Amino acid sequence: MEHRESVLILGGSGQAGAATAAVLRRWHPTLPLTIAGRDLDRARRVADELGGATAVTIDLRRRDLGLPADLAHSAVVAAVRDHSLHGLGFAQDRGLPYLSISNGLTDIAPEVVAGGQRAGAAPVLLASHWYAGLVVLAVLELAKDFGWIDTIRIGAVLDELDMGGPAADADVQRLLAVTSAGLVRLDGVFTWVGGPEAQAEVVSVDGVVLPGQSIPTLDVPSLAIATGAPNVRFDFAVGESASRRRGGAASTEIRIDLDGTDLTGAPFGLSRYLVHPEGQRPLTALGLALGVEGLLGLRGEAVAPGIHTPEALIAPAYAVERMLEIGATLVDARAR
Repeated sequence: MEHRESVLILGGSGQAGAATAAVLRRWHPTLPLTIAGRDLDRARRVADELGGATAVTIDLRRRDLGLPADLAHSAVVAAVRDHSLHGLGFAQDRGLPYLSISNGLTDIAPEVVAGGQRAGAAPVLLASHWYAGLVVLAVLELAKDFGWIDTIRIGAVLDELDMGGPAADADVQRLLAVTSAGLVRLDGVFTWVGGPEAQAEVVSVDGVVLPGQSIPTLDVPSLAIATGAPNVRFDFAVGESASRRRGGAASTEIRIDLDGTDLTGAPFGLSRYLVHPEGQRPLTALGLALGVEGLLGLRGEAVAPGIHTPEALIAPAYAVERMLEIGATLVDARAR
């Protein structure tokens, strides 16, 4: 099902927003898109390259975003931090689906409260996970071979040359500055860890060990609740990626370790690396595009009003299929 009204992409001329718009245009050539940003010329360049798109300026300090009242939209995508939640209010006032990716676990409470207070107004997709939910979806696809999962451990490597644009860099710095503690699930209990307990070693795809730390990310509760695993941890390191050590471009790497039992009850574990040679941007854009598809029902039925997470809307197998299509790989870590 296609929509006549336009998908409004806040921050649509930034790296994540422009890349998301490109994915949506490739998948749904007739879907109208509105590229919204502070610099109209830049937004117009992105819109012109896409075709079938318009460009507007927005003011995130205003409840109406500074947009004309007669413009119609089908959804609002916050590809930049919606710091005053005016993008969410704009969507709720008009009964439009809303998606955001930049409110981390430590600052998500206002967004959850705003969505909960008007739960019947419109669907709200909270996708401030790694790659807008793709790591969670990749883990859930791998988890289908397990009868029971005891431990999930994720190790993310972000190349320092792959921090993204200014907005993405600000999000990372805010995440690291707000708290030095990480949220883990330990023996079935969600627990904050700090100091030495928060420190970690993240193993890159070529075996190089990078110093990292546990971080507070939505991936932890999403994975813990979706799988029932009593032990879940997400560690993060910034450093040179394996691809760049080989003389190539900055890549993005996620190590996934799962331990538990197989479908027969026998002990079972697996380790995989999710890697994209072009860095985090293609995967984040893919996660956003999958979220838009789910919210609007572009591959099925549109979702009901209320608060949603990526794993509630997107089939893991379909997400992994799309990841592989855009050049991501899932490789066996224990065989390397």
